[in-house]
Amino acid sequence: MGFVGRWFVTAIACAAAIWIVPGIEAVGGSWAGPIMCALALALLNATIKPVLQVLALPFTVATLGIFYVVVNALLLELASSLSLGIFGAGVAIESFGSALLGAVIISLVSMLVGGVVGDD
Repeated sequence: MGFVGRWFVTAIACAAAIWIVPGIEAVGGSWAGPIMCALALALLNATIKPVLQVLALPFTVATLGIFYVVVNALLLELASSLSLGIFGAGVAIESFGSALLGAVIISLVSMLVGGVVGDD
């Protein structure tokens, strides 16, 4: 699956997080918000996430992998901020708890939809 495929899967996952998590709202349209947030999230996952994973490795090992969810929530917060600032559309996140739950939902839905779509 290429970049566009992953972007599509992440957009579906962002839409699911908006629908499920009460503290996450779409800004700029019900479809434009998740699509722009997914674009920012995909770009951050490709560039910044590997560096953050290496820096957070001691915490991730100490918490038996749970800190990895915190890294995902921080990236979701950053993607939300970037998509709203650059594109004027994205998702607005109320609190870090909403971002944490949103990151879990996005991870689960991405895994499920990515499994259905398949890897080429």
